[in-house]
Amino acid sequence: MSSAADTTFPGLFITFEGGDSCGKSTQVGLTHQWLKEQGINPVLTREPGGTPLGEQLRELVIHGPDDVDPRTEALLYAAQRSYHVATKIRPALESGRVVLQDRFLDSSIAYQGAARDLGVEEIRDLNIWATYSLMPDVTILLDLDPEVAHTRRTGEPDRLEREPTTFQHLVRAQYHALADQYADRYRVIDAAQDIDSVQADIRAALTPFIQKLHEGDSK
Repeated sequence: MSSAADTTFPGLFITFEGGDSCGKSTQVGLTHQWLKEQGINPVLTREPGGTPLGEQLRELVIHGPDDVDPRTEALLYAAQRSYHVATKIRPALESGRVVLQDRFLDSSIAYQGAARDLGVEEIRDLNIWATYSLMPDVTILLDLDPEVAHTRRTGEPDRLEREPTTFQHLVRAQYHALADQYADRYRVIDAAQDIDSVQADIRAALTPFIQKLHEGDSK
């Protein structure tokens, strides 16, 4: 599987990945604000979700009953992702926009493929087909020990957060494997740091991609 996004798209596709309670939502929000300060108005979106249909499916996979069959779960994720790409992500990239997204297909590979033991290659191939082979230009992985992440949780846990720590360790291990396999697009950030330090590392990782985008705009 090629890790490069479709180079015919003039936009920039940035995704954030990581285990539960790693600080993704906070860092995505800070990154969104930083990009706006750089004169960029990114499309901010998330998975599951991102569209009205996606948000309905999100309720099923995140807050639905615990007895959802793993294959059903994987197909629901793939279905909302396919619609998301076709109706929101791809059109934005084709028009030259920056898309800043909380989770993409790597989440399914880690959670359903590895932790649910449905098969990494099977889930990867399903989602590559569902997304028309779209891949991010850069993926920020917020890496955090699941034991530390557990201490950060607030509020009522969702379906995935209720999974045992062994599940979360499988997710983390698969993310590490993806980062090794696709080192050209992955940037691994130590999420155990304080919020400002994590954000500084994210900005440093994204700056070359932003500069390249600006260079393309100036031609």
